[in-house]
Amino acid sequence: MEIDRRKFFKSVGGATAVALMTSEQKADALEHFMEDELEKYALEQARQAGQYPTVAELAEQDEDLARGNRRGAGRLFVRGPNGQLRPLQPMPEKPTLIDFFKYRFGFASTHCLQSASRALKTGMDEKVILACLLHDVILEVVTPDHGWWGAQLIEPYVPEETTFAIRYHSTLRFFPDSDYGYEYPEGYLRTFGEDYVPEPYLQRTAEKVRNHKFYEHSRLVTVNDLYAFDRSKTVSIEPFIDIVGRHFKQPKEGLGWDDSPSSHMWRTLINPDRRL
Repeated sequence: MEIDRRKFFKSVGGATAVALMTSEQKADALEHFMEDELEKYALEQARQAGQYPTVAELAEQDEDLARGNRRGAGRLFVRGPNGQLRPLQPMPEKPTLIDFFKYRFGFASTHCLQSASRALKTGMDEKVILACLLHDVILEVVTPDHGWWGAQLIEPYVPEETTFAIRYHSTLRFFPDSDYGYEYPEGYLRTFGEDYVPEPYLQRTAEKVRNHKFYEHSRLVTVNDLYAFDRSKTVSIEPFIDIVGRHFKQPKEGLGWDDSPSSHMWRTLINPDRRL
């Protein structure tokens, strides 16, 4: 894939911003840029052709055992568009949530920061902002049913409203809600097929969540999720440090070493190359 250097520099804030990046940050930024360009190209091709793949066509692609990886593998475990794994820096001895944003959350960091920034600017509840900040970080490890996985990752450390919002946002993404201005994502037509119908377990879950007192928390994550894919906007973790301090219970041992029900998941993020 040929890289438009001028367009890439603009997408990350210009040559000055690139000069201030570490080698790892540059690699992440380039990977994000290439993924975004491929996604735009694929969607444009589908629009011009007037069609999207069907569920059957996508299932046929899944039969290709020569693929480099299965679709559900997290981004830490697969090669990027440049054909290489992402380089990783050592983590601090007692890593904090902020350390994971600095050293492990790649695409998820950019996307989640944009989502949380939108929630912050529109004056949403801090528990919703925190949910937006964390809703997709689990994609570094696994992608199927990532709402459930993501909620399990952070549940020992955050308020129940934040856990609920993250657990069910991935389900609600499949179900429009005009009251909140949320529409079905066009990208899902290509990802899941133009004739895709959410599975019964998703339909049952969505109905349950609609009648729950925390429904709005989860729905607002989908609203902010939908509008948080602008690669040209760079957002810092700094505006959210106080919110994290108020609502995220940082273990003194460091995430991954505190023997919580999800410590193993944080350790996987720390060392994705561990053999067993």
